[in-house]
Amino acid sequence: MASSRAIINSILALRILTLLLCAASLALIVISMLRGSIKSQFRGIKSYRYVLAAAAGGILYSLIQLPFAMYHAVKEKRLIRGEFLPIFDFYGDKVIAFFLASGVGLGFGVSVELKVQDIERGEIIERGYIASGLLLAGFTTMAILTILTSTSNRKGRGF
Repeated sequence: MASSRAIINSILALRILTLLLCAASLALIVISMLRGSIKSQFRGIKSYRYVLAAAAGGILYSLIQLPFAMYHAVKEKRLIRGEFLPIFDFYGDKVIAFFLASGVGLGFGVSVELKVQDIERGEIIERGYIASGLLLAGFTTMAILTILTSTSNRKGRGF
């Protein structure tokens, strides 16, 4: 039972960490888009909008999952009985992990391309790298969550 409790607490901690990392990535992109001299240049790069959308998706999903994870950690039982929450955790974590991974790939890819093509956008490229790196860390925590939720939800059932 102690290992089950540790997994439940780890899931809660990783959900909070994912939320914070995606929020930091989103904040960096939004601040870069609103900043004076690079505002029009950054806004013109549509690929960074996808990184922003991936970060926002990670935040939204984490905010939806956080109350359920907190209740599960405190009460040691699910808020909603039945199979809905375990299946939602299982598939939701995977979908969001892939969404975050695609945002990371696009963010790093466009940053590399911009660096090769144009040196004058150095500040934009640096912020793109940092935002993508934060999103990569968010993806990593979500990937770990996919493993933990699949093992904690599988009590003799295969789904």
